[in-house]
Amino acid sequence: MPDSPAPSASPPIPVQMPSRPLILLLAVTCGVTVANVYFPQAVGPLVAADLHVSPSSATLVVTCTQLGYATGIFLLVPLGDRVRPRVLVPTLLLLTCAGLLLAATATSLPVLATAGALVGLTTVVPQILIPLAAGLSSPERRGVVTGTLLSGLIGGILLARTFSGTLGQWIGWRTPYLAAAALALLLTPIMAAALPRTAPGTDQPYPKLLADCFRLLRTEPLLRRSCQYQVLVFAAFSAAWTALTLFVTGPRYGLGTGAVGVIALVGAGGMFAGPVAGRRSDRDGPDTVSLLCLTGAVAAGVLLLTGNLGGPRAWPASGRACCCWTWRRRPARWPTRPASSPCAPSSGPASTPLT
Repeated sequence: MPDSPAPSASPPIPVQMPSRPLILLLAVTCGVTVANVYFPQAVGPLVAADLHVSPSSATLVVTCTQLGYATGIFLLVPLGDRVRPRVLVPTLLLLTCAGLLLAATATSLPVLATAGALVGLTTVVPQILIPLAAGLSSPERRGVVTGTLLSGLIGGILLARTFSGTLGQWIGWRTPYLAAAALALLLTPIMAAALPRTAPGTDQPYPKLLADCFRLLRTEPLLRRSCQYQVLVFAAFSAAWTALTLFVTGPRYGLGTGAVGVIALVGAGGMFAGPVAGRRSDRDGPDTVSLLCLTGAVAAGVLLLTGNLGGPRAWPASGRACCCWTWRRRPARWPTRPASSPCAPSSGPASTPLT
């Protein structure tokens, strides 16, 4: 047993600092996989119309997907310390592909909700890749690396609605599921070949790994504070986007799911700020970044309260302005979004990537 840490420490030495192409590949993978949890929010009205259920009932798919996601984070992410990422990540991608195909062929709401829960359960690849990249990076570069991966994560979260809303409106709500399944299948062999050959971080039994989660919450006050931030911000984020989809496509505005995708583009404007937030976290600490992000989240919530002032008469002018800005600025604009401090173990207490 005492001899096991020595050989496990040697394999990561050649890849102590991940190469830039590998970092970009991991960031894209984070965005593609996490999008599976969020793109159903934009196609809820289309699902309701096709399966002959109410729009509020169709949100059950989103709820089940999120519940599966939370369960997967608790049950499957600890396996990242026990199973080699080169094996675990492709396996999760294949299972995600199977769940997406089941959702794409669902003919009833219960089947679709079950498939959504399965997709959420296995869509925990970012929570494995981000700590992996942080562990392979030097301490002074850890914030930049994790910030880059968080940019991909946040971009996937926000652009997922643009992707599914546009495809769903023009081709049907099943198309985003099929496209996401194809992407997951494509990434499976790429991840199997590109991920570094690292040894498992521990040989502890799986029940002990799950118990360690509760032990860390009990003994680490900074971790508890970070979890409190995440719970509050993530709940507000999910509730706002689910309600926004129903509101925009409802009688007040009467718009299609494509409009939800356009709105999502506004939020995606800051995803490239992740590396900047990571560098600032390395320099000033995560508390400063978290305070800025939480302040921005509160301000955004106040701004959303003005949505009731709009309506069918207000939309054409704002829609034309948005389209003109989008097309005039298209060649020079790339999406950015303010991310927070990285969630690497050494990054400190407050990481709020979903702010």
